[in-house]
Amino acid sequence: MGTHSADAAPGNISTTTLSDLHVLVLAGGLSYERDVSLKSGRRVLDALRSVGIDAELRDADVTLLPALQADPPDAVVIALHGATGEDGSLRGVLDLCDVPYVGCDARASRLAWDKPSAKAVLREAAIPTPDWVALPHDRFSELGAVAVLDRIAGRLGLPLMVKPAQGGSGLGAAVVREASALPAAMVGCFAYDSTALVERYVAGMDVAVSVVDLGAGPQALPAVEIVPRNGVYDYAARYTAGLTTWHAPARLDDAVAVRVAETALAAHTALGLRDLSRVDMIVDGDGQPHVLEVNVSPGMTETSLLPLAVQAAGLDFGKLLATLVSRAAARPA
Repeated sequence: MGTHSADAAPGNISTTTLSDLHVLVLAGGLSYERDVSLKSGRRVLDALRSVGIDAELRDADVTLLPALQADPPDAVVIALHGATGEDGSLRGVLDLCDVPYVGCDARASRLAWDKPSAKAVLREAAIPTPDWVALPHDRFSELGAVAVLDRIAGRLGLPLMVKPAQGGSGLGAAVVREASALPAAMVGCFAYDSTALVERYVAGMDVAVSVVDLGAGPQALPAVEIVPRNGVYDYAARYTAGLTTWHAPARLDDAVAVRVAETALAAHTALGLRDLSRVDMIVDGDGQPHVLEVNVSPGMTETSLLPLAVQAAGLDFGKLLATLVSRAAARPA
């Protein structure tokens, strides 16, 4: 199944080595997800310090590059969400500074961040993902909104899922069950991104599978099942207490759980990812997983899906992060 067992060692790192590491946790940024990022960063900071690592929290602002130059860390953990942490640009800057970091490189990050591009790679690799169309705002206006929307609804059918082509935390996302609701959903989406991704809505169980590589190759942690009270896992459902219930591990038959884990690993590999990722899927009524998107900088808050999966696997969050950090620090510049 590729699931990391509870008794697997999270890495052979001595306490002495850990205490020698100086790690920078980057959080905050200027995206819509700043508040969530700061919570993720503090959680990562506490977890690293709990295993004896000298860790420091810093924002990605004008003070960052001088600080990297004056006192280069052994490794960076990117707890930035949204474009700052996920579009590859910050990783490219860290590469220029010869500073190692946990997670995939700039190219893979850029690919995963752009949902239409990532879906095209998944489709090419025969990994199931819902049919879609990506529509820039300019084309939407030039070609006539009504005609375009009629064609989209006719081609993909209803209901539809509308979301920004780039972005996270469910911001700007909406389920469209009637054609009359599509224009408003598009306007809401364009408030967050200049390109909308419209995909066929797949009914089923929302699951997220976190993938980690602790030294023996990528492994899938137990799937986390997401049950939003209003049926849509949007921003409010993610971060408002009481609006969502999680089940870790997900309530899946063994055979389906295996299929879900294998699909997550296939998506992680197809996109060229490294260290960790989170693969969001819908499992339909036939037990078939459909990949919606892949996140290279997963949330690390108390209610985030990766920490829930780590707990379900019986692993220690701090030790897991320590393993990823030490692997990044040992990576050639």
